[in-house]
Amino acid sequence: MSTVVTSEPTAAAELRPARPAYKVTALRVLRSEWAKLWSLRSTWITLGLALLFLVAFGLIAAFQFKSRITSGRPMDRDFASASALSLSLFGTNFAQLALGVLGVLVAAGEYSTGMIRSTLAAVPRRLPVLWSKAAVYGVIALVLGTVGVFATFVADSGILSSTRAAMTLSDAGVVRGLLGAGLYLGLVGVIGVALGALLRSVAGGISVLVASLMLIPGLVSLLPSSWQDHISPYLPSHAGEAMFALHHDTTTLSPTAGLLVFLGWTVLALAGAAVRLVRTDA
Repeated sequence: MSTVVTSEPTAAAELRPARPAYKVTALRVLRSEWAKLWSLRSTWITLGLALLFLVAFGLIAAFQFKSRITSGRPMDRDFASASALSLSLFGTNFAQLALGVLGVLVAAGEYSTGMIRSTLAAVPRRLPVLWSKAAVYGVIALVLGTVGVFATFVADSGILSSTRAAMTLSDAGVVRGLLGAGLYLGLVGVIGVALGALLRSVAGGISVLVASLMLIPGLVSLLPSSWQDHISPYLPSHAGEAMFALHHDTTTLSPTAGLLVFLGWTVLALAGAAVRLVRTDA
């Protein structure tokens, strides 16, 4: 009797198919985040809007400048010292909001839907999820931003060829400025992901993003001038602008310093998101 009892489970085990062994690797986590990102309709819409903002506002600024030149109308202060580079980057401030908001949605959206539990169950170590989200979306934002600013500059160069703002890619500082603008937009996307993971709220992440890039610089401008000179250059938006500005003075950072400061803000946001991801439950 005992022989029959012990042989049945053994036979059943032999007939059961072997379960394949899956290993969590960095490449597989990246592929998972890539698939999740492109499966959302909001990704296509928001990236399209960001590219539209870059190109449309850059072209509008160039046409506006040329119209004032040909008609002899007085120039606004914003256009008085404009160049083809600055006009082609006119839409950067609008594109950064679209890319930053999508970055927040990439991370915080999983918390609002509860999908983050499945994600962390598949990747128990947690931190690879954050690094993969930031890397995948950061690269996408970088590529889109770089392609957008270069395309807009080429178009604006043709529009402004007969004006004092005319520039070409061979002029000093142009390629560096365009690459800096693309890198800035990519890092804004990474900061959006970090804020979404840190706050775990779409509304909260977007609010902090908009405040950091747009509201706080306005508030700092109300401070005494002596304070502004020491604070303003190190704000995220002003440090980012130094990355792609053609000309710099004593009140602004150099392109390298601006990049280092903005990288510091990015690392700080990612560090906060990593600490909360590891220490608190989903």
